[in-house]
Amino acid sequence: MREEMSDVFIHPASIVETREIGAGTRIWALAHVMPDASIGVNCNIGEHCFIESGAKIGDNVTIKNGNMVWNGVVLEDGVFVGPHVSFTNDRFPRSPRLAQAKKRYGGHSWLVATRVKEGASLGAGAVVIAGVTVGEYALVGAGAVVTKDVVPYALVTGNPARRRGWVCQCGLPLKFDGPTTRCADCGLRYRRDGESVRLLAEKPTRRTAVFLSANRANLR
Repeated sequence: MREEMSDVFIHPASIVETREIGAGTRIWALAHVMPDASIGVNCNIGEHCFIESGAKIGDNVTIKNGNMVWNGVVLEDGVFVGPHVSFTNDRFPRSPRLAQAKKRYGGHSWLVATRVKEGASLGAGAVVIAGVTVGEYALVGAGAVVTKDVVPYALVTGNPARRRGWVCQCGLPLKFDGPTTRCADCGLRYRRDGESVRLLAEKPTRRTAVFLSANRANLR
């Protein structure tokens, strides 16, 4: 199986049972990927990870060591999952082997999907409750317990997770002194409308180029 998947690195101490793995993906020691799990291109799956059948992982995703990604969990392109993040997929769990619960687990009505959208990051030890959507480029702080949807670009921390600020697509915090702001590092511009933030599309200008050039010089 492994020899047939070109441009994929699979550590010999891992168990990989799916054929749906994109080019350039790396899967490290003691990871277990079950049949019918889907992993995109250029992903990195760390040691001691478990990817269950039905989990869907996009392109350019990083999953650090010690994570379990269950059926019903979707990680879109560019998502970062820090070490030991906890996903769930059942809001009212019981053992399917318990006689009183066998009827409910006879189908898939119990399964509740969770989605982490493009570019979002989950800090180490975060807990994501079943049915939650984490919006594009949001950042969930380490140890946060996410019990409800997170809007795009939000920085959330705590138990339960609450918004503490906003972040850029590059990951750094945004500071708003008015309705708009520009990331001090990468130069992307944003507008805040109440409890939401959106990226402002703009054509490249000489002013923007000078801004980015100066900031990159400061980072050297």
